[in-house]
Amino acid sequence: MSRHVLILGGTTEARELAAALTARAGVRVTTSLAGRVARPAAVDGDVRIGGFGGAEGLAEWLRAHDVSAVVDATHPFAEAITANAVRAVALSGVPAVVLRRPGWRPGPGDDWHAVASLEAAAELLPRLGRRVFLTTGRLGVAAFARLAEQHFVVRSVEPPEPPMPPDVELVLARGPFTVDGESALLREHRIDVIVTKDSGGAATAAKLTAARELGVPVVVVRRPPLPQDAAAVPDVPGALAWLGAG
Repeated sequence: MSRHVLILGGTTEARELAAALTARAGVRVTTSLAGRVARPAAVDGDVRIGGFGGAEGLAEWLRAHDVSAVVDATHPFAEAITANAVRAVALSGVPAVVLRRPGWRPGPGDDWHAVASLEAAAELLPRLGRRVFLTTGRLGVAAFARLAEQHFVVRSVEPPEPPMPPDVELVLARGPFTVDGESALLREHRIDVIVTKDSGGAATAAKLTAARELGVPVVVVRRPPLPQDAAAVPDVPGALAWLGAG
């Protein structure tokens, strides 16, 4: 009997999990993408784009499509999606797990400033420097729109939409990035401070190493906690083991 696994995707881990599962006999895989990126990376298996209409809509979709298990492999900051997923599986009775890569941890020589939100990061910036490397994703740029004294180098996969700070320079790029490349970028743009979300993972961690080596402070936005009743695994092997497909 075939199994139908729904992956709530958008991350490297989601693509890796989809590839691993589609290579197994008797497993149908559907990856759901929010649709916020116009040209998402290729994904193995079936793909659907867009929301479900909240927790109730997702629960109905799970029942209608005979889903056997759900893996929430969304971005660590996709708080609303994860909350809806936890409620939907409770309504539908479909087992689920959250695949959430571990967050970054500071090491010797790091000058990190942890904050609870993008708004708190914006409040802190004027005390740390004028030239800012902003790597919070295009949807996070609006939180810094009122800062007129800072020069922002904003890196994202696609251009952000207004509101934006008045002094912005865009760098459109998709990771993974290298330490040499990040060091060159920080030097070229004379960066005083970096702002990032605690996304975790290796694809965008090189900027942290470059910052340490160059003595650049980093404002790190802490990730939201998982819902208390959510089962979680840290990586793709953990998800495969949970699914019984390891």
